[in-house]
Amino acid sequence: MANAIKNLLKKVPQEYRKSITYDNGPENFKHFWINIKYSMSSFFCNPYHSWEKGSVENSIGLIRRYLPKKTDLDLISDNYIKKIEKALNNRPRKRLGFKTPAEVFREELVALNH
Repeated sequence: MANAIKNLLKKVPQEYRKSITYDNGPENFKHFWINIKYSMSSFFCNPYHSWEKGSVENSIGLIRRYLPKKTDLDLISDNYIKKIEKALNNRPRKRLGFKTPAEVFREELVALNH
């Protein structure tokens, strides 16, 4: 998980790398290496407090449309994961004024560079 996060963070400008909120799963135990490498902070939700991470829970629900619970992720290709990522990043969200996450991110990058 730490390697996957590092690979994603490489693409994000430093100004946007401030903190990550994790759940309490064992896959996140190397969070401190990410903090050191990217000068970030880690936050953890309390166990069984899904309302503390509402947008994460919503995103998981969207992912479950493509990958139901108990899907063997070892059988899912990287290509298919990228298709899911693209679909979700280009899906309008009420929370974003019906813009897509990709649109909002691009707008923020443009604003940052001016």
